[in-house]
Amino acid sequence: METHILTISFRDCAATYGLSEHDLREFVELGLLHQAEAPDTLQVEPEHLARLVRLHQDLSINKEGIDVILSMRQRLLDLQEELMRQRARALQLERVLRGMGPIFDADEWL
Repeated sequence: METHILTISFRDCAATYGLSEHDLREFVELGLLHQAEAPDTLQVEPEHLARLVRLHQDLSINKEGIDVILSMRQRLLDLQEELMRQRARALQLERVLRGMGPIFDADEWL
């Protein structure tokens, strides 16, 4: 999956996504957003920023809660990826035990 990174000023980001510049700076302080090298700019993935906005504005979740939610989401994604790897390994083992083929690295199947 391809990731798109956008460089945008705090002002433009605040206007586009309906957040205050103060909120954006707090997101940076919490590590939820990343400041770009240029002054007063952010480097963001638009999907990630939209997710932050939805959690903060639509669901009224505070910034610390968003941090927890996003950490849990990342953990879930990591576990889903590991589950796919383990399923591929189990399928591979079943085939080998049935005499249907050689053993391959499970990562090659993904």
